[in-house]
Amino acid sequence: MKYSTSPTPSTSSTYNFPRSTSPLPAPANYQPTTASAAVKRYKYLRRLFKFNQMDFEFAAWQMVYLFVSPQKVFRNFNYRKHTRSQFARDDPAFLVLLSVWLFLSSICFGLGMGLDWGQLVLFIIFVVFVDFIGAGLLVSTFFWYISNKYLRRDAAAPDVEWGYAFDVHINAFFPPLSLLHCLQIVLFNSLLSHDGILPCFVSNTFWLASIIYYLYITFLGYSNLPMLSNTRLFLLPLPALCIAYIASLLMGFNFSHMLKDFYLYRVL
Repeated sequence: MKYSTSPTPSTSSTYNFPRSTSPLPAPANYQPTTASAAVKRYKYLRRLFKFNQMDFEFAAWQMVYLFVSPQKVFRNFNYRKHTRSQFARDDPAFLVLLSVWLFLSSICFGLGMGLDWGQLVLFIIFVVFVDFIGAGLLVSTFFWYISNKYLRRDAAAPDVEWGYAFDVHINAFFPPLSLLHCLQIVLFNSLLSHDGILPCFVSNTFWLASIIYYLYITFLGYSNLPMLSNTRLFLLPLPALCIAYIASLLMGFNFSHMLKDFYLYRVL
């Protein structure tokens, strides 16, 4: 019997979610946190290999809605705080699905670059353990520290859970992964790896959309927390990002070439 930790996804509001499209939640009386971070981490890791207890259907629904309506994903985090006394996921199904998606997309990307089997294995190890896990831990810890140190409404407000910061990161990581490792690879050898204005424009637009997705979903994740203020801080890089995008087109700098050269440098 599947053990479901999340409500059945639906476009209708079964749990009295706020109707507003604003990412900020309505005031709510959340359940007080009763478990320590160590206990939460132990329970999460203990379930990591119990696939029969994971709700993969709901995790897949979240992946779809991270593209079309990410606000709905974070409304479910509010529901979890009401029922589970924590914002962070207690079901690792999303992480498992994302890891499988990253593994398969890395194989496709490596084959698209013409790597042999030994180089492909090394490439996958770098992508999964350095780019995803290692960088993810660092980015999550950085945002967790910034949020608790500078964005809490007052010193008496509850801390941001590190597990929630990690959830926000992997939520924001999924759309860029799909754009850069999946959709981009379809055009990589036929268009993006060539020189010229059109390959540069298409490639850099992929990158622009990916970074905007990451920043926007990160902003939604932290603005979802009632104990934080000034979360628009996460959107501050957008003007500089647009300027860098225009400058890269004027200079003919292709970010896909940069990514390919970086990957090849690590495995050759």
